[in-house]
Amino acid sequence: MSDVRPFRALRYDPARVDLAKVIAPPYDVIAAAERHLLYERDPHNAVRLELVRDVRDEAGTDYAEIRDTLAAWRRDGILVQDPRPAFYALRQRFKGPDGVTHERLAFFGLVRCEDYAKRIVRPHERTLAGPKQDRLKILRATQANLSSVFLLYEDRDDALPGLVGDALDAHPLALVHDVSGAVHTLARIDDPERVAALRGFLAGRPLVIADGHHRYETSLAYRDERRGSEPSAGSDAPFEFILACFANAYAPGSLLLPIHRLVRRGPPPDAAAWAARLPGWSRREVPLPGPEAVPHLLEQHLGPLRSAHAFAADDASGRLRIFWRPRASADELGVRVIHREVIEGVFGLDEEAVRQGAIDYPKDAVQTARDVRAGAGAVALYLNPLRPEDVFRVTEAGEVLPQKSTFFTPKLPTGLVFRLLEAGA
Repeated sequence: MSDVRPFRALRYDPARVDLAKVIAPPYDVIAAAERHLLYERDPHNAVRLELVRDVRDEAGTDYAEIRDTLAAWRRDGILVQDPRPAFYALRQRFKGPDGVTHERLAFFGLVRCEDYAKRIVRPHERTLAGPKQDRLKILRATQANLSSVFLLYEDRDDALPGLVGDALDAHPLALVHDVSGAVHTLARIDDPERVAALRGFLAGRPLVIADGHHRYETSLAYRDERRGSEPSAGSDAPFEFILACFANAYAPGSLLLPIHRLVRRGPPPDAAAWAARLPGWSRREVPLPGPEAVPHLLEQHLGPLRSAHAFAADDASGRLRIFWRPRASADELGVRVIHREVIEGVFGLDEEAVRQGAIDYPKDAVQTARDVRAGAGAVALYLNPLRPEDVFRVTEAGEVLPQKSTFFTPKLPTGLVFRLLEAGA
């Protein structure tokens, strides 16, 4: 069972800072040049609690500078800890890639760090040792969760709006616009009945990590360290929990978006080659006047084929080829089929060739179409997004998704809430 708890958030005092200038993207999507810009945007930007200014200093740092910065901001009242435990509702209004405004509802809380073997908290991708070593250094130095993992749960009835109630409109703690135009609204949920309802709501539901695998696995390692050095700390010790944000994978605003494939080199197959190499696949072609037409054509022709295995191929010929075939079983994952039957079967690219960079993984269909026309790739393969049930089915079986299967938007900004690993927090 998922053990979810309220906590006393450490938050920016909005009277001391402009929240729009101090929130930052997640640390792992910040490019080296961007961290300099964030450092200069405001002397209290949250990037200063996540990354050193110069990427070249990362390997040698012990993050004492960030520990001291966190202590100074607390001492100076820039960051203030809330007086009582609460959950924190979050509403994000944003424009999707389709230009439509969406709204995602979620909430921040603590979740008990559970080993993957228990199948309570489940990964959807593999991690790398280097980033975990880096995050472990900062966790040891600061003894704080400075950004949140993002967890998905499964609720086809979408009960969260009723559990949160009107807090986001009646009593917002913060309303901030980020540089992408997304609007983030935060509200405290500390009514005992609602707190109990939220805890009970998630108690029987497994959780899938959408973003933050390295942070979560770092917290497991840190928990084990602290258990070894403090064997009598007990099961409710602060290091047994991690800061998380919880969202319903089935809610309208929870966007699981596709990551496309760009075959970088080689002659594009002609119609005869496609037909010969994809037996059992149906095909049709539609005119493609230019890159800007791609999203509409995908929505019109590829989107309705989500119940099948399907993709669209663009070789800059002015024609968009749509391919599909029935699923052989409900458990057959579309991304795996595309790699086996198309990338390997049609283009002859095995796993080693893919590892060597024969395929790029773009997220923006329009830019991908432009790249093909500019000679940066031979053929674009546009995919449908994964379905939430695909993610839960694969992770329930103890498996992970293939590389670059999906991405989640919008990202959670760093700086809305922090969490101290202190008794009483």
